[in-house]
Amino acid sequence: MKDIFAEVASTYERANRILTLGLDRRWRRRAVRLAVRGGGKVWLDVCSGTGETAAELARMSPPGTTVVAADFCPAMLEGVRRKSRTGPSNPVRPVLADVRRLPFPDSSVDLVSLSFATRNLNTSRENLGRTFSEFHRVLKPGGRFVNVETSQPPAGIVRVLFHAYVRTFVQPLGARISGSRTGYAYLASTIPRFYPAETLARILAEAGFAPVAFRRLFLGAAAVHEAVKTPAG
Repeated sequence: MKDIFAEVASTYERANRILTLGLDRRWRRRAVRLAVRGGGKVWLDVCSGTGETAAELARMSPPGTTVVAADFCPAMLEGVRRKSRTGPSNPVRPVLADVRRLPFPDSSVDLVSLSFATRNLNTSRENLGRTFSEFHRVLKPGGRFVNVETSQPPAGIVRVLFHAYVRTFVQPLGARISGSRTGYAYLASTIPRFYPAETLARILAEAGFAPVAFRRLFLGAAAVHEAVKTPAG
């Protein structure tokens, strides 16, 4: 997995723009606007990739906020460092980390965000639940997890068309842009197999979050989930 993301790191953002017709940026910003409403002083963006979401968080953060971008791929984190040098006055702090064992104490962060990487954590429903439990661990009571990811449109005809688009365009066009046939074959294969929004909400609840809410985007092709660590924790 790390090798796949190292292969596509230099073209990752451009490929996302083209393959989603620019919608990924709009969906990401919508998730960030929801995320920043909760306030807090320590915000953690996990599976941060080249730091697009982390940079948006930093741009919208009040003075005194610490924004951390965690990823397991050094090549991806180079993008975070470039954005920190030329981006918002509040720089993002890159951290090399595995999301399954985050290097943060219990109840130490106010926000965990995750954008378009949840599919890659879904090696099984049980493993995804354990990863969500790790996010729950590092969040303070009352802290929030905000997740934006592709989803399964509830309307059958929309779902069929969405999957056809993925088969027809995502793998071949992604491979052409990035030069990595293996990388985009894998990434394209995760989209049709991922959970509907309701199922993902149940997995978050099983990991200890309550309440959990979601909003569908673009007829359900994507969804934003907001999950809270209750004060009783």
